[in-house]
Amino acid sequence: MINLKDHAGKPLDRPVTLAVVGAGARGAAYAELAARHPDKARVIAVAEPRAAVRDRFRVRHALTPDRIFDDWRKMAALGRIADAVIIATLDADHLEPTEVFAGQGYDILLEKPIAPVEEQVLAIGEAAARTGATIAVCHVMRYTPYTRTLRELLPLIGEIVSVEHLEPIGFYHFAHSFVRGNWRRTDETAFALLAKSCHDIDWLTAVVGRRVTRVSSFGGLKHFTAANRPAGAADRCLDCPLRDSCAYSAVTLYRDGLRHGGTKRYFTRVMSGGVLTEEAVTRALAEGPYGRCVYASDNDVVDHQVVGMEFEGGATASFTMTAFTPLENRHTKIFGTLGQLTGDGRFIHVYDFASERTTTIDTSRGGSNAAEGHAGGDESLIESFVTALHEGRPELILSGIQESVDSHRVVFAAERARRQGRLEHL
Repeated sequence: MINLKDHAGKPLDRPVTLAVVGAGARGAAYAELAARHPDKARVIAVAEPRAAVRDRFRVRHALTPDRIFDDWRKMAALGRIADAVIIATLDADHLEPTEVFAGQGYDILLEKPIAPVEEQVLAIGEAAARTGATIAVCHVMRYTPYTRTLRELLPLIGEIVSVEHLEPIGFYHFAHSFVRGNWRRTDETAFALLAKSCHDIDWLTAVVGRRVTRVSSFGGLKHFTAANRPAGAADRCLDCPLRDSCAYSAVTLYRDGLRHGGTKRYFTRVMSGGVLTEEAVTRALAEGPYGRCVYASDNDVVDHQVVGMEFEGGATASFTMTAFTPLENRHTKIFGTLGQLTGDGRFIHVYDFASERTTTIDTSRGGSNAAEGHAGGDESLIESFVTALHEGRPELILSGIQESVDSHRVVFAAERARRQGRLEHL
């Protein structure tokens, strides 16, 4: 195998070969996007414990039997069989495969967050430094056309003084992922700020362009608790007499997803194991975790949080993450010495103090959520990663491991600040 590091930036004369570890929603999506560039990349192997998921992936990418594994360790036992590996396992399972594959000479695309524990995050950064592996983190917000345009426009508003940024998770998205789903418990995956909004903290550090020096934070689990359970509510939505009037009804959410497209269909595919039939959805509602009442689950992650940050040089930022919104784009206001920039993930409005005029730019590339490709961020991330390896252009990777480790440290500091009620210094 030819490694990017071995050929000193020279382009490859063949497509980059990719292995995928974890073929769930994100791993499958990244592989699908890589397959759109057959001149630059080819998916040749998968490690995935779930037989049905593994089989769908095998068929889609026409994999040979000797390149299909039910455990990533079996893949690793063969040595380096590809140029790069996409690691999209659950958060808690990132450290070991990343260290092993980096040690074998793979370059790595690692799903965010890097890991759910700060010591593991630092260990992955150290593994990259020790082995020389290229590790890119899937901070897709850095790669969107919206972000690229926004950063080009920033000089128009002068020096950044402060930023106001909102992550409106969306009420049914939160119920799906953080009350019923994989990210509901901090002891099984990660706390909510890390799992959902390490993107945002990373994005803010990239936009401001300075290191964070101090962090404060407030928030908690306000609504999705047994104390707020309506009288007469059943443990499962399928059996609940209130299901037609409850805003968080799983029956409404997933049957809407079955009948219509968009984000709800994406969530329905996740909850039903990829089978979009009435029978599969009903079975999942009756037996699986996604059919539980949101007031009778075992969730413990926060449903709202505010983070305050101070940067080198004195600029400040406030970040709000909340479940209690429609599903919509993030909202940002950046206040500069010469003007104000306002953005919503698609439109950017630049107000100039001198002329008192506003200029509006439309950066549309689709919706901002995972089902819609994060406004072009998923596609741009994969194209940047495979092009960087194929053409020997590491500068195309905008989310290198060291920058990502630094922004993750801010997230961990914010969670300590929230839990302990104190100001955290970095």
